[in-house]
Amino acid sequence: MPAMPPPDLSSVRVCVFDAYGTLFDVASAARHLQTDLGDAWAPLSEIWRTKQLQYTWLRSLMGRYADFHQVTREALAYAMESVGVSDPALADRLMDLYERLDAYPEVPDVLRALKDGGKQTAILSNGSPGMLRSAVEAAGLGALLDDQLSVDTLQVYKPHPDVYALATSRFGVAPEEVAFFSSNGWDAAGAASFGFRVVWVNRFDQGVERLPARPEVELTDLRGVPALFGL
Repeated sequence: MPAMPPPDLSSVRVCVFDAYGTLFDVASAARHLQTDLGDAWAPLSEIWRTKQLQYTWLRSLMGRYADFHQVTREALAYAMESVGVSDPALADRLMDLYERLDAYPEVPDVLRALKDGGKQTAILSNGSPGMLRSAVEAAGLGALLDDQLSVDTLQVYKPHPDVYALATSRFGVAPEEVAFFSSNGWDAAGAASFGFRVVWVNRFDQGVERLPARPEVELTDLRGVPALFGL
């Protein structure tokens, strides 16, 4: 993405974060079981994540919602079959690890800086409420977040605009008063289309999505977030 001038984010009152891939490392579940999975851990993790996202979009289009825990388990079953691993006990261990994924190392300090700077903070995620609670508690982030918003209340997944409206309704703000942070280019595009001020946390050096709206800022991780607000 070409270099962009620093945006004026002075109107932002609420900082909203995607969870999976943005705050939490989705590869960490399989990485922790490298000894059991061997060389299959990385392709399994990649297929798992890809199929997980595909299932959220497809279920939304079909009108056949299932919560993110079920979608994640079904995506894992597909991924394990794809890499030739058949072990129900191992699948249970992977799902348990997914409930308490590693947070990226900079996350606590960034959230603390935003809170100290007077911003409200929240998660807006496809994750089911129980999954989000488990991940937040395991990472010790509970005191640094004002809320954890889940699509489960709507039973439709991102990037449906009603999902992004959960944040404006919860905090009583206009879309332009929300800064939204996501590592997923499609999610960043969806949030920008809704009217959020969007920062794309491009952790994986992905190409720019050819979608109707684009983020204002691109970062490689969250460390640069406080500086966007002069903190």
